[in-house]
Amino acid sequence: MKQVTMLKKAMKENYIVPAFNFANYEILIGVLEACKEQKSPVILQVSEAAMDYFTDEVLAGIILGVRKMKLPISVHLDHGKDFNVVKRAIKLGFDSVMIDGSRYTFDQNVKLTKKVVDYAHARGVCVEGELGQLNIANDDGENGKESFTSPKEAKEFVSLTGVDSLAVAIGTNHGINKYEGEPKIHYDILKKIEQSIPNTPIVLHGASLIDNEYIETINQYGGKINKSSGNKNLLKNAYKTHIAKINMDSDFRLAYTSAVREYMGNNPTKYTPRDYGYAGIEECKKCATYRITKICHSNGKA
Repeated sequence: MKQVTMLKKAMKENYIVPAFNFANYEILIGVLEACKEQKSPVILQVSEAAMDYFTDEVLAGIILGVRKMKLPISVHLDHGKDFNVVKRAIKLGFDSVMIDGSRYTFDQNVKLTKKVVDYAHARGVCVEGELGQLNIANDDGENGKESFTSPKEAKEFVSLTGVDSLAVAIGTNHGINKYEGEPKIHYDILKKIEQSIPNTPIVLHGASLIDNEYIETINQYGGKINKSSGNKNLLKNAYKTHIAKINMDSDFRLAYTSAVREYMGNNPTKYTPRDYGYAGIEECKKCATYRITKICHSNGKA
């Protein structure tokens, strides 16, 4: 089970495995180039919406291709909402899946997660569960109600389900507009969770830094996105905790979109997708490099 080995190594050696979602080909290539250059392990994350976008046949080919790279790479289903999408991902070749039962009651979440664990482990696939809920709109435009993870329930949940890692809610949020008021991550709650599940890698969702430089560029070239507070100053010391995996998606959407808008704005006669595609790849590579070296400290850990 590749991913759990990656995460436990990160816990032991005080770094974080970056988990980067890729919504298109250019983001994927930018991330992979950064990881190769920095010699970093990486978890390539795909949402159900991205699976539909790529199509199963093409995505299966991409997975076969990245497996040939000389890097520790895990391909992970992000926010699987039901058993069927988990089965679909495993059939495509994912070596890790997340089942998100956080919207259910504790008992319902345990039941669903345990069902996925039994199915996935029998096929050599790792499972990430989630306990607690993050706020703000997620990728599908749904709004969640924030509820922090209970350390006591975390211990019981891991014991009952057998998950390989646990996503917790300690203040981070999905989407671009993450915070109303002062940004805060509750490291006090995290410490109690660490004590309750000392051998289980912890996952932090909604961890995008949200560089307002990207938003400014997008708006300069015709966009209309409000500035926002992200996690840049909140995650500087996260690598010293039991957080072994952080999820970043919005950052790469912003990086890619800003690069493409700027390129097209400055080159109005261009129409070949590869031209602005290369600009997007380069910006996504820079985006990944900063997060690998300054937040995850995973460079040189491949």
